[in-house]
Amino acid sequence: MYSSERLKGLDVFVTVADLGSFTAAGERLNLTGSAVGKSVARLESRLGVRLFQRTTRRLSLTEAGTRFYRTCTGVLAELEQAEVGLAAQDGEPHGRVRIDLPASYGRLHVLPLILELLHRYPLLQPDLSLSDRFVDPVHEGIDILVRIGGSDAWPASLGHRFLGTQRQVFCAAPAYLAQHGRPRTPAELVDHQCIGFRQADGLISPWQLRGEQPGDSERWIFQPRLVVGDGEGEVLAALAGHGIAQLPTWLIATHLASGALVDVLPEHGVEGSPINLVWPRSRESLPRVRLLLEHLASRLLPTVAPKLSR
Repeated sequence: MYSSERLKGLDVFVTVADLGSFTAAGERLNLTGSAVGKSVARLESRLGVRLFQRTTRRLSLTEAGTRFYRTCTGVLAELEQAEVGLAAQDGEPHGRVRIDLPASYGRLHVLPLILELLHRYPLLQPDLSLSDRFVDPVHEGIDILVRIGGSDAWPASLGHRFLGTQRQVFCAAPAYLAQHGRPRTPAELVDHQCIGFRQADGLISPWQLRGEQPGDSERWIFQPRLVVGDGEGEVLAALAGHGIAQLPTWLIATHLASGALVDVLPEHGVEGSPINLVWPRSRESLPRVRLLLEHLASRLLPTVAPKLSR
């Protein structure tokens, strides 16, 4: 058997083992579940052993499959390192990088930085998605994530860079305040029309109110007059005079500066969710991924960030 024949199906096998499902592996590899199953079956036939134990509810490696998986991951890691070496010799990072960004923050602050980088590195091929849902980068094959909120304890398989926290303020249009008055304390917000944000899970985000101790905040469940499932949509509703919204300053800074929106309770602004740059450590050595990580880590901070730690 030629060496090239021995490599067939290894990536499919490893992906199935990692994700535990033919369907999930097919989504990762852009194949049908049936095609993935047939690829694994051909590999098992060629090797003369069963690699997976199949039941109606789960897919698990056999003892032989576990041994073969360890060998395959080593082989594929060496191939990837060879790619890293070749890319370094070429002198210019190139190739596809999958990036997932928060919808509004990504469009306004991250995407422009990536597009700027493409002028200098035309061989880069960013593959971008913008969403506010939970994303598992290892399971979904994402190279780089920017996330607002998330875990305080990141798994060892993920590297991360804390970029800061988003400051949340209560704001409204001058026309709304002229008609309804300006609240003097957070307690008076109950007498006002409120604009809420609907999360990806369908729940309405509670407002954050400053706690008694510095840095503390309390969650306040309120009854919104208007609910919008998009941050930029919330801004439009507030600009149109439909009520008071609690919004991050990175989203409304220009409107606050122009006076189109007013910070109605400036002393009660709170530090909200953390903003993090996240990546699978297994991908950070690739020059194209490393380049984007360094670029975003430095430009999304007010000052140049130190080198990414391993």
